[in-house]
This record gives sequence, structure tokens and C-alpha cells, in this order.
Amino acid sequence: MLLHGIFPPITTPFYADGSVYYKKLEHNVERYSKTPVAGVVVLGSTGESILLSDQERRDVFKCAHEHAAPEKVLVAGTGIESAAETLRLTEYAASLGYDVAMVRTPHYYKRQMLPANMLAFYRTVADHSPLPVIIYNFPQATGYDIPAEVVIELAEHPNLIGIKESAGVIEKVKKMVEATRHVKRESTVTEIFNAVTPRMLAAAGNGDVLPASSLGGTAVAAPPKLKTRTKEVGYQVLVGSAHLLKDSLDVGAVGAILAFACAAPTACYEIYAAWKEGDAALAAEKQKRIVEASLKVGGEFGIPGIKYAMDLNGYYGGPSRLPLLPLSADQKAVVERLMADIRN
Repeated sequence: MLLHGIFPPITTPFYADGSVYYKKLEHNVERYSKTPVAGVVVLGSTGESILLSDQERRDVFKCAHEHAAPEKVLVAGTGIESAAETLRLTEYAASLGYDVAMVRTPHYYKRQMLPANMLAFYRTVADHSPLPVIIYNFPQATGYDIPAEVVIELAEHPNLIGIKESAGVIEKVKKMVEATRHVKRESTVTEIFNAVTPRMLAAAGNGDVLPASSLGGTAVAAPPKLKTRTKEVGYQVLVGSAHLLKDSLDVGAVGAILAFACAAPTACYEIYAAWKEGDAALAAEKQKRIVEASLKVGGEFGIPGIKYAMDLNGYYGGPSRLPLLPLSADQKAVVERLMADIRN
């Protein structure tokens, strides 16, 4: 599956009483589907997945899937501490029609999270997962930073197609990119080299069979309505730091899963688009535009900051679940100032 581009790891909306607000989730997913993002990640860290019950996770997956445009790649955050529970949730996401599973590094038993443990965990998940898997490394939250050497070794597994690297270290991104260049894989893409999802093929009627009655008694496959081709993609390194997006692309990252894109998807996409077109000056200008806001709104204020910025930009952010607290009036004023010129 092609993972090039920008992916917002969408938030989970709540009512004031803390229950999931599914109508607002529908609204947000439908609105993201109209932006130029490549897809959405459902139940990543920004989605407060660790604060949800197992049933809520399943219901959020189902709701988001039902309201995403077919051309948007759907990534399911299915990482649980055990391989068995991770696979159980991954199988459910696959049954709904998700395209990729994003699996967070297990981290609770930190002293036992040695390279051998990580190799065994991810190989077991990848061996049995019905979906292609990307590793999710977020040491700022987990307190565990998967070594580049372990990622490089895991890249050889045919069902481990990439990583979301959120440590924010450019040299590590560069090292992983350079050491996995030999990995050769292909992905089905459109004629203009965008990702092709099974939902797109179904919506376009690819694979339909013409009835026998229309062909003199012989049923044959209908000609495909969506023309596709293949593209070599290799091992795909995505990043999670909006303020380092251009620098990460410069060293070989193919895209990003950015919390800041929940509030400003187009502003993040414009950096990627300018870089993709080879306009380094414009990419640098677009990058500079969001640096302060991304560092403060998401980096310092966290999910409540992202959600308030979403409220300012036409998405539903709303409250977070305890122990996350709402922003103070002063913090809201800071977000309002920083987002004043980032309306999209």
C-alpha cells in the first residue's frame, strides 16, 4: 500500500460527559475526505486510543470507515501491549476494510524491551496480520525508542511495510532510509501515482462480472473502470514531527502522520506538495509558516491544544478525556494567535 503524503491521526470527539460523539466523528472524517491528505489514521495517539474501551475502539473504527472517501487510505491504530490483543484488533480492522495497521511499540515492561523482544513481537504480528503493518515509534509518550538497527532488520519482513517515526531525530530518519534502500516492493497506484484502495476498486466496479444474459449466455469479467499501474515503493519511512517535515522529506521520508494536520491538513500538505514539485524555496516558506504553531499547539499543549485548534478551523475538537484537562483561557489565547493565519 502506498503511504506517500500527509495523514492526520484523527482525534476522537467526546461529549462533555466523556462519551464518544460519533456524529462529530462522521463530520470530521467527511471533511478530511475533501482535503488533499492521502488518508487518515484512526486511533493513533492523537485519537486518545489508550483512553477508550475495546468496544469503543471497534465502534470508532467502524464509524470512521463508513464515512471516509474510498480514495483515502485508512490506517488503523491497532497496537496493544500484547501480540495476541494487537492481532485481535487488527483482524477486526481488516474485517471492516482498513488498508494498513499501525502498531505502537510495546513499552510497559521497558527493561525487557530488548531488540530480541521487539523482533519477536513485530515478526509475530506481521506473520499473522491480515493487513500490512507499519511500526509506530513515539518515545515522547512511551518512554521507549526503538533502535534504528531493529527497524532496519524488521524491514526485511514482507508484511512490515514501513514505520511512523516520531522521535524527531533527522539523523535516525536518514539512517533508516539509507539502510533500507535495498528493500524492493511494489504497490498498485492510479495513473497519476496515487494510492489505490480496495474500496476504490469496489466503488469503480473493478472486478464486476457481466451477467450471462447480456453476452449470449457467457458470463465474463467486466472491463475495469479504474485504470491502475504499479509503482516501486520499497520500505516507507513516515515521520510524526510537523516542524521537521521538510527536513525529513529531504533525507528520504515519503510522508508524515502529523497531529498538527488534524487542525491544519492543507497547510501541512502544502509543504509536501511544494517539496514534491521540487520547489525547495516554497517548501521552506510553507514549513516556516507552521513551525511555531505546531510546536506550541501540539507539542506543548498536546491533544487539548490540537482539539481547540480544530474548533477554530471548522472541525470538531471538543473536550478530551481525563486525565487530559481543557486549556486555560491564556492557553486558548495563544492557540488563537498562532492559528490566526492558518485557516484551512
